[in-house]
Amino acid sequence: MDMTLTAKIKIYPTAEQAEVLKATLSAYRQACNAVSVVIFDTKVLAQAKLHDMTYRLLRSNYALRSQMAQSVIKTAIARYRSLKSNGHEWTLVRFKKPEYDLVWNRDYSIVQGLFSVNTLEGRIKVPFEPKGMEQYFDGSWTFGTAKLVYKHNKFFLHIPMTKTIPTVDEHNIRQVVGVDVGVNFLAAAYDSQGKTTFFNGRKIKHMRAKYKRMRKTLQQKGTASARRKLKTIGQRENRWMTDVNHAVTKALVRQYGERTLFVLEDLTGIREKTERVRIHDRYET
Repeated sequence: MDMTLTAKIKIYPTAEQAEVLKATLSAYRQACNAVSVVIFDTKVLAQAKLHDMTYRLLRSNYALRSQMAQSVIKTAIARYRSLKSNGHEWTLVRFKKPEYDLVWNRDYSIVQGLFSVNTLEGRIKVPFEPKGMEQYFDGSWTFGTAKLVYKHNKFFLHIPMTKTIPTVDEHNIRQVVGVDVGVNFLAAAYDSQGKTTFFNGRKIKHMRAKYKRMRKTLQQKGTASARRKLKTIGQRENRWMTDVNHAVTKALVRQYGERTLFVLEDLTGIREKTERVRIHDRYET
């Protein structure tokens, strides 16, 4: 069985390299928007046809290298196909964020402990933050198409990584632990011996309520600075909740040890149930 996760790795280009990366991201975004207009007008999603219609334009108008031009076409096609598969109306897709798709070993790779990234001016080699990422570079993971992201004046590579893990052998399972998630208790775990472990969520609930009140106040103000603050708070809360979930996961593993099969609650129909919850209580669920 294959397991895929996305590693977000911070890279550290020099000032000169940073300018090259910014220029590359800008050209890539503009090129995606140009191809998007063509797709919107023609409704053509066949890569070969779009290549004939846009390739020379992308090379001449945006100074894209060959691989980048092909990547732009694929990125635009993927966004429109996602639009269709999700049942949305046909509308012009706009690329607003400074992002750039890179194919492993074609647009990016690792050379002598550095990431080698394709840019408008050729390959550049940049160091990255290895702390906490060592396990992904032990040779057991395969790298997929990454995204170069520029956010808060920092550069990141978002890399999907896939690893083949053994399927569960029921004869090798020492115990089965069921896990329910909730509000007052972040998680309630119960094992096959009937023992239940609770992870208190009262502090978490209070903190989420605090964020909720802050958002409400800022939304009522409606100023430009309030909207910027609102975005910052949302990102901060997301990072905090990610840390909380990670801590609970580690605590469960530490509590029950190896060869434990964790079974999560059945969430079938959760959307319908949530819709019947009072609006005042929905955020905390």
